[in-house]
Amino acid sequence: MKPVLPGATLGILGSGQLGRMFALAARRLGYHIHVFSPDKKSPAGQIADKEIVGDYDDLDAIAAFAKKVDVVTLEFENIPIDAALAAEKITPLRPGPQALHTTQHRLREKTFLKTNAFPVTNFVAITDALPTDFPFPAILKTAGFGYDGKGQFKVTNQQELITAWQQLDQQPCVLEAFVPFEREVSVVAARGLDGTVVHYGVFDNTHANHILDITTAPAILPTKAFKDAIEITSGIFEKLDIIGTSCVEFFLNHDGSLVVNEIAPRPHNSGHLTIDAVTTSQFEQQLRAVCGLPLGDTSFQSPAAMANLLGDLWEPATPNWSALLQFPEIRLHLYGKDEARPGRKMGHITALGKSGAHAAGIVRAARAALQSPGV
Repeated sequence: MKPVLPGATLGILGSGQLGRMFALAARRLGYHIHVFSPDKKSPAGQIADKEIVGDYDDLDAIAAFAKKVDVVTLEFENIPIDAALAAEKITPLRPGPQALHTTQHRLREKTFLKTNAFPVTNFVAITDALPTDFPFPAILKTAGFGYDGKGQFKVTNQQELITAWQQLDQQPCVLEAFVPFEREVSVVAARGLDGTVVHYGVFDNTHANHILDITTAPAILPTKAFKDAIEITSGIFEKLDIIGTSCVEFFLNHDGSLVVNEIAPRPHNSGHLTIDAVTTSQFEQQLRAVCGLPLGDTSFQSPAAMANLLGDLWEPATPNWSALLQFPEIRLHLYGKDEARPGRKMGHITALGKSGAHAAGIVRAARAALQSPGV
């Protein structure tokens, strides 16, 4: 298959910050961008050549969108599978419907992992009745369409399980055994049309209220755990036939073993630091993969850290950007969202450092300065 070269038009299903950063990378390389979005003036739409506003359930609109582009990629995994299939009938869709269908539904995802002998915590499907013998503590999660901690509860006894399921309107769920992990890590990687996989190593992630807070790279972990994380990620990419940039999130146990937590079939929040720290960012890598180009160099300039900027920082007043920009090491990325809400990702900051811990200290201090009194 011929590569899709600069000057071609790329389509994005989805219009948030991941689409925005992909579009920025694509525009720099000379591609045109069309975005299919349910919203006007979306973060990705602000960068695109064309923003087509429509509903994902409007398959005729999806087909018309696909006819105007040379290849389609995904910006997030909650795109309805029928929309992905409608686009794929017209033009190449990367990653394909198999990866999307599996990863957008927690039960399908965990069943895939278990069936293929990837490490996953014990789980049970809940449809019309709750189990009475599942060990506690446990995590109850909606089976589909959840992210950043949405649609999940930690439960420590049967009554809490009953209450949590009622709060989720007794919809299909997955009940998972709680993993008493040491920390959370992730591997962001890309797979090309020829099956080649490149990766950025392993990242350390800390969360606050189930939302990623700080990522540092490289993660400091045992050699075997590093090797296992890369091998598991490559295996998952091959089994799902992923073409593009994706991420596998892991729990690292105290004994050095790993458990797969989630698979994200698109660029990932923990990979944002690659924009400033790596020769080829995760977004340019996504472009290279879906266009059939050779994958880029994943070498780091230095250790790095990224901190999310959530809407909470806009309360009680606009962030003190002058104070932030007093930090010469800081790279600021804002997503063009017009309304700041608690927990909403509005942007991120990145710093390079002598070590991941050094860079993390810089981004923490810089982010704290955002809420200092203005001049």
